[in-house]
Amino acid sequence: MSDYPPPPPFNQQQGAAQQRTHSPYGTGSPQPPHNQYQPLPPQMGGQQQQAPLPNTAVYSQYSYQQSVPPPASDVGSQYQQYAQPQPQYVQQPPGAYPPPPSSAAGPSQRVQGYAPFVRKQTKMVKKEVMLTDGQFIVNVPLSKKYLEHVKYKDSEEFTHLRYTAATTDPNDFSSTYQLRAKKLGRKTKLAVVCTMYNEDDVLFCKTMSAVMDNIAYLCSGNCIGWGPDSWKEVVVVIVSDGRAKVNPKTLDVLSVMGCYMDGLPRASVNGKPVTGHFFEFSTQIRIDKNLVSRFADDPNKSQDIVPCQTIFLLKEKNAKKINSHRWFFKAVCDSLDPEVCILIDVGTKPTKQSFFHLYRAFTRNPNVAGACGEIAAELGPYMKNLINPIVAVQNFEYKMSNILDKPLESVFGYISVLPGAFSAYRYSALQGKPLEMYFKGEKPHGTNVSEANMYLAEDRILCFELVMKRDAQYVLKYVKSAKAETDVPSEFHDLIKQRRRWLNGSFFASVHAVMNFMRIFSSGHTTARKYILLAETFYNFVNLCFSWFNIGNMYLSFYFLFNIASGDLAACTGAVVSTQGIDPFFPYGGSVSGVLRSIYLGSLMAMVIASLGNRPEAAKIMFMTFAVIFAILMGFMLFMGAWSISLDIRAYAATNPTSVFSFFSYAATQPTFRDLVVSVSSTYVLYLVSSLMFLDPWHVFTCMLQYLFMIPSFTNILMVYAFCNIHDVSWGTKGITEAAALPTVTTSTNSNGEKIATVDLPDQNQDADEYYDNATQKLDHEAAHLRDRKEDTSVKTDDDDFFKQFRTNTVLLWFFSNFLLVTIFTNGWISSKLSKPGQVHPYLAFLLWSVACLSFVRFVMSTVYLVGWGREAAEDAHKRSIV
Repeated sequence: MSDYPPPPPFNQQQGAAQQRTHSPYGTGSPQPPHNQYQPLPPQMGGQQQQAPLPNTAVYSQYSYQQSVPPPASDVGSQYQQYAQPQPQYVQQPPGAYPPPPSSAAGPSQRVQGYAPFVRKQTKMVKKEVMLTDGQFIVNVPLSKKYLEHVKYKDSEEFTHLRYTAATTDPNDFSSTYQLRAKKLGRKTKLAVVCTMYNEDDVLFCKTMSAVMDNIAYLCSGNCIGWGPDSWKEVVVVIVSDGRAKVNPKTLDVLSVMGCYMDGLPRASVNGKPVTGHFFEFSTQIRIDKNLVSRFADDPNKSQDIVPCQTIFLLKEKNAKKINSHRWFFKAVCDSLDPEVCILIDVGTKPTKQSFFHLYRAFTRNPNVAGACGEIAAELGPYMKNLINPIVAVQNFEYKMSNILDKPLESVFGYISVLPGAFSAYRYSALQGKPLEMYFKGEKPHGTNVSEANMYLAEDRILCFELVMKRDAQYVLKYVKSAKAETDVPSEFHDLIKQRRRWLNGSFFASVHAVMNFMRIFSSGHTTARKYILLAETFYNFVNLCFSWFNIGNMYLSFYFLFNIASGDLAACTGAVVSTQGIDPFFPYGGSVSGVLRSIYLGSLMAMVIASLGNRPEAAKIMFMTFAVIFAILMGFMLFMGAWSISLDIRAYAATNPTSVFSFFSYAATQPTFRDLVVSVSSTYVLYLVSSLMFLDPWHVFTCMLQYLFMIPSFTNILMVYAFCNIHDVSWGTKGITEAAALPTVTTSTNSNGEKIATVDLPDQNQDADEYYDNATQKLDHEAAHLRDRKEDTSVKTDDDDFFKQFRTNTVLLWFFSNFLLVTIFTNGWISSKLSKPGQVHPYLAFLLWSVACLSFVRFVMSTVYLVGWGREAAEDAHKRSIV
């Protein structure tokens, strides 16, 4: 908290600014003087002002500091003194630079941490703006120093920032406003939306620099259907979810790029509240994740820098990511009518060829409605992030999903989820019911808890609606060549929170897809494709059943593996009787087995209790302790499995085999060897072989072991926490909040009958280059102190009695069904009838072979996909060689 007093209250009658905003480039408005801005006599004593220029802000000769309001009396005689800068400390929003301490400040007033960069105050002046059809739209010029470094400066899109105060709902935006790209008559092929909440400047620059690299590649001449001026066919839309939540350091970067300016946002226009602040500019500066700026004239640039048509949409209120997508689809896309829309989360870094490969998938097949690329965990230099087992486990998951799961679904034509962090859609295919169903997730769902959870994974709903669209033949495609890195949780509690939403959303969305499979027949797909989609529906149903019984199957696997190597089971009791030479813990096998089973069940029950009443970040040690316990138990499982295999190998060696064929005959006649060794080894051999086929095998050697030890935690911790918090349908930290008030716009009619507004805007008569230098220095200052930053996290939950009751019923049903499964197959009498001592239990054999069969299906489909991908790559290479 700041020890400095807040600014005096805003007095609207004198037109002073209510608050000091916090962007560097905008402070002082780094724009050169422009000849269209002419001084006017002060608007005092009823003097008549000259008519303003259309769509242009006109200066008054009197100015004042934004953070220092004029006095309440005798404005005409005392207004001039406020043209001189006067220091005024204001309370900063969270995450902003701290104010400079006073020289007389005591120890309690000094700011801790690295030395803050002093922010220059924004100097404001009175301007008159002629409204366009009653809408507040201004064009503000940029700094001369910025223009000295850029290639293009012959058009207003490169020299002026265009601000629009939107007062409409997203659905009505295109009928009221006209975006600059449409005004210039350009055809938009790609519309790229980067959604963010409060991500910092480093994450933003990582994504934005990668987006600009992709646009530069499209203009490089190496892309079919694209040319040197193709940047005119791409529009990048940055949507920030709420003015109160936007990170001020990210605004600093946007200001340096010319895409944002302090002092421009308005609270209302003629009494209509502003819902979105649009800043339009074609930037020619690239800032990388190290906050290093590169211009077109930089001799050390590693790639060409082309203009980037940018729309920065700063939403007035925080209303979740799906609302940001509504602004993008219904406001921007309805206005620009792009061919393809690409969705990226800030923090995701696509490779420089990704946009081309995604777009190429749509031009190659007109029935492709959506596509996604490979999402990879960010591993850091020399893969140092793999030292963290949490990151290594997620890396293995991501890789195997991209090698086996996504190719299988792509061959079927229905990908269950196109990840919102990096995906693309054909805009024409989204029209109608797909977007209508997608945006249902924006509104509260009342007492329909299933639907509320389903819309935690609203991208799955969108995928389902696209493929099942009535009388259409749309399919979804996985594009292996399009890759993107994303930051993954590095702490276990963060992983728990992330997977809570993922697991609950995907489970209910999968139930919705399976229950509505009949919609396949109302689509326009061919008969063959309909049967293929039915086969995929059955495949998804099987996986859904295994997902429901995961905790029971995990415990049964643990139980049966101990019984195989421990010897005999006492009839009806299930107690293990230790056998010398077979039991590795002889003569304490029964005791060891009983203790470990008690620890397993006790930890599981404790996990349930902990999940019902604790937040992961508030109980980090407890949840991590459970993860360690289950990893140790998994170690025992792996040891017992290896011990059982060694017993079979010794038994095989005792038969004095004479040829290789004797091994196959032995495997066929020994059920333990066949069910345990063959099924398990085939699963992981398929993992290795498929990874080698995709020329990406390193995760098998660097991450598989960590993944194996974390398997029980994924089931007994992540899944248990998710189901025990099924009543929580929030997105985590993102509550709806409001920002501090802004100045308003009130219009009047001049003598010519034109609507004008007198507003306070940044002073262009101030030295713009000085403030541009200040902006770039602040960026350099941040780059030098990246390591000193600390992250602030908080969680806000929304509870409801009915949702909790639904949670209770669901958890009871889930646990009862799994308990019944475990009770049946661990009953001593039933076990003695189904299996003999020392042999694999039939249910365990069923589980192992089911996993092996499902892996084989994925492997076959992955191979089919790889063949098709290779053929398409060869065709594109041939076309490029002809051109």
